[in-house]
Parts: sequence; structure tokens; C-alpha cells
Amino acid sequence: MIELEQDPTEDAFVQDPYRFYERARRAAGTLFHWIDYDSPAVLSFDGVSSLLRDRRLGREAPPGREPEKPPHQAAFWAVEEHSMLELEPPTHTRLRKLVLHAFTPRRIEALAPGITSLTEDLVEGLPAGEFDLLETFASQLPVIVIARLLGIPEEHCDRLLGWSHLMVTMYQARRTRDLEVAASEAAREFSAFLTDYIEFRRRRPEDDLITELIEAEEAGERLSTPELIATCILLLNAGHEATVHTIGNGVAALLERGDPRGVLGPERIDGTVEEILRFDTPLHMFSRWAYEDVEIDGHRLPAGSRVACLLGAANRDPDRWSQAARFDPLRPVLGNASFGAGIHFCLGAPLARLELRVALPLLFAGRPGLSLVGRPRYAPTYHFHGLERLVVRA
Repeated sequence: MIELEQDPTEDAFVQDPYRFYERARRAAGTLFHWIDYDSPAVLSFDGVSSLLRDRRLGREAPPGREPEKPPHQAAFWAVEEHSMLELEPPTHTRLRKLVLHAFTPRRIEALAPGITSLTEDLVEGLPAGEFDLLETFASQLPVIVIARLLGIPEEHCDRLLGWSHLMVTMYQARRTRDLEVAASEAAREFSAFLTDYIEFRRRRPEDDLITELIEAEEAGERLSTPELIATCILLLNAGHEATVHTIGNGVAALLERGDPRGVLGPERIDGTVEEILRFDTPLHMFSRWAYEDVEIDGHRLPAGSRVACLLGAANRDPDRWSQAARFDPLRPVLGNASFGAGIHFCLGAPLARLELRVALPLLFAGRPGLSLVGRPRYAPTYHFHGLERLVVRA
């Protein structure tokens, strides 16, 4: 297997990881050993999709390969050990079934009028002149939507955002002890807040997702309080962070292409959303552990080893998309890898797509003269891939 080196914190890589993916594809085909992660990494769409569906691999670390959990990270891991994202069957199956009882398509579709009115309010409130669209719009919309969905008063959104930003630093390549301490403290505060709020909802149920999660039942089982807390945090952190990146990346791509209004009409918006998700993926790496020996493109992956599925590279696979490095909202729609696949397929995908379908046309209808100010820069947060700021002029 060809070995390649690429520091994921290097600025040139952060600003354009796709160059490295293409260099790796030319050198190694569909699979290479990423020296910096000491891990095989898969580049192709078919390879990534296959691994994410293969039950011989999973998210939960096998015995002896568990991550270190030093005391200063204790509160973070206390949440993670109950998170669906990190668990495998049968625990994952039980949790996902219970959550799906509450997180139904009906509940998601019922959010559309509220997302519409919220978007209109946010667009109406955008300042004149130059401003950061991430701060004023892209980061506000998803957190308010999630808060409303859960039933948490919007006055707490700034706290939710702060906790979310700190917790997800645990997944980033650029991580220090200070960030780990801050992430763990955020997890502790977030958990304490949700513990109190869940108890409040037990006493005073409402028509919201937290109440539905409390009442959800499968074969006589319910979610425990730690499982409820982990699920709410997962919905906020995963749903908010990825959607903010997708809105920012998507608006930048649309503006760089030219006047976007022709690809945001009712007949085109679904294809445009899928192209945004494909072209500039918000999450670039999702890892799996091998539970038994697995062969990948003629290479043996031993049991107990880890493999990186490069979602960003898979979504630019030239064997699947013609001119894959080109942003083209008019191209035929093919399924992409942005939400994963298999049993860990993102359960918030329908909500993210709904927010994008609603928000993007309304943003450009309300601010038809929107244009970029300078070249957008990406934040040094790989394997997340999103902008630091998106300065625009109305």
C-alpha cells in the first residue's frame, strides 16, 4: 500500500484538501496509507460506501484499542459512551429505534413553516453593507431550529452554540490539552443543563422532541436520562455544525459561480442542495474499526485496525461524476456520501436538507444583490470543513 504524508493542520491543506485527495488518487488509486493518521484511507465513492455498510467494521473500538480517557476529559467521555454515533448493535439498534419513534418524518416536515418564517426574519434583519453571513445567518438558523425542535427556549441558543463549538473540537486534528479541558467542561455544563430540563419536561410535557424522546418506547424499553442527554447533544452538535458549514460552503460556491437564482427555483432546488453537499462536503473523514480481517481493493485490513473513509474525496470521485471538481447544480443528481451510509447514516439528513431547501431560495430572494467580499477562508478544523467567516455585501 502506498504511503503518503499530509499534515491535516497545514494551511494549504485546510484551504483546499481536494488537491491532496487528487494527488493521492493519482498515486495510489482508491486506497493509501495516511502516515499522519497511521491509517489506511479510502478515496473512492464505491469503496467508502461499501465500508460504511460493511458490518464487519464499526464505530466502536474493539477491546484493547479504546481511546485514552484521561481525567481532564472525563465529562466529555461520560456523554460519548451513550452516543449512538459511537456505539454498535445491539445497543445502537435499541437507541436508534427509540429515537426514530420520536424523530419522525412527520415531525420534521412540520418544521417547514417555522423554518420559512425564521429564515424570512433572519434575512430581514441582515445589515446593510458588508457583514459576516456565518455569524448573522448560517450559524443562527440551525441552532434556533434545533432548539425549537427539542423544545428548549431560544434564549438559551447562545449557550447551546458555545457548548457545541467547544465539544466538537475533540474531533479536530488541531487539538490541545486546553481545548480538551474546555470541551470536557462544556460537556459537563451541557449535561447539567439538559438533566434539569429533561426533569422539567417529565413534570410538564409538551409537543416537542424532548417530550417525545422521554415517552418513546420499544419492546418495553425507554431511553435512560444519560441516553437522553447524549441524544440531545448529538442532535445539536452534529446537526448544527454540519448545517452551518453546508450553508456557508454552499453560499460561497453559488456566489463564485454567478447569479444563483436560476438554480434555486422549485424545479431545481433539490438538485442544487445535493450538489452543494457533494461539492464541498462539511465532514471529510469518518473512521471505522475492523472487527475481523477485511480485504479492500486487494489489501488486507487486519482485525483491530482502523480505516479512514474520506467522504470529501468520495464526493469528488471522477469515476462517478464527470468533471467532479466543478460545481454544477445542473448536473444529474446521484447519491453522495455526505451523510454517511449503513446503520450510522445521519438521522438528521432530512432536517438538514429541509433547512437548505427552504433557506437558500429565501436568502437570495431577500438579498438578490449578495456578493462575496474577498476570498473565503476555511477554518483550521479538519476533519470538519467549513469557513471561518463569509464576508458578503448586500
